[in-house]
Amino acid sequence: MSILVNKNTRLVVQGITGTEGLFHTTQMVDYGTNVVAGVTPGKGGEWVVDGKIPVFDTLKLAVEATGANTSVIFVPARFSADAIFEAADAGISLIVCISEGIPVQDMMRVRNYLDQKHVRLVGPNCPGLITPGEAKVGIIPGNISIPGNIGVVSRSGTLTYEVIYALMLLNRGVSTCVGIGGDPINGTSFIDCLSMFEADPQTEKVVLIGEIGGTDEEKAAEFIAAKMTKSVVSFIAGQTAPPGKRMGHAGAIVEGGSGLAADKVKALQAAGVKVASHPEEIPSLLK
Repeated sequence: MSILVNKNTRLVVQGITGTEGLFHTTQMVDYGTNVVAGVTPGKGGEWVVDGKIPVFDTLKLAVEATGANTSVIFVPARFSADAIFEAADAGISLIVCISEGIPVQDMMRVRNYLDQKHVRLVGPNCPGLITPGEAKVGIIPGNISIPGNIGVVSRSGTLTYEVIYALMLLNRGVSTCVGIGGDPINGTSFIDCLSMFEADPQTEKVVLIGEIGGTDEEKAAEFIAAKMTKSVVSFIAGQTAPPGKRMGHAGAIVEGGSGLAADKVKALQAAGVKVASHPEEIPSLLK
């Protein structure tokens, strides 16, 4: 078992002929992900990745021809909202958007539309997700994790890599790792992933990687206290951030008394979560 992606995932890549799209498509194919099609308007009829993957002009045509059920988006920010709308309208059930810099107003329209369509979005501005040994969708390197029973959900891409690599070095494996992205408005929350991990029989423990800004971690702490039977450990990035300093992620905005690292740590600890002072502590806290 896993959450969101597995060997049955049939992936279509939006923006497959671009530099980033083509590079990461090759990486996903080499990993074993079932990439069935790509989409680039005006490039329909071409084949990429040594002639293995057909390119279509529209996502609707790609889905009709290949039965794709998941899409990953590698297109510039100004086109990303339309790409998400196109995927939802084509019947895709899981959309993973890697693109960063999408305007907040665009994401407000996207989120409202997807909620009505009951379509799952991971991202934007995220590294995607990986179920080790089965499928990777996005840009998480395939050689830094092994299959196992630890679920990982994170707002930070690079910290995600650091943690799952540290686990692998200790022969600790991952059921699924999900990078939800750090933008103010995204498609999948900590609570969404925690709920799926709680229901997944393969996942026995969960790692939650948060950061300063917003209240998502505090909401996750409430969910953990009320609903989770599986143990959760956490790390909050930005604990040493200077007051008033603008951090990298668009969602890492501290306003008034909310969004501070200390508040997030306090809320998680009150919910019974062990919180690491630095990422390297996480494997020992999982024991």
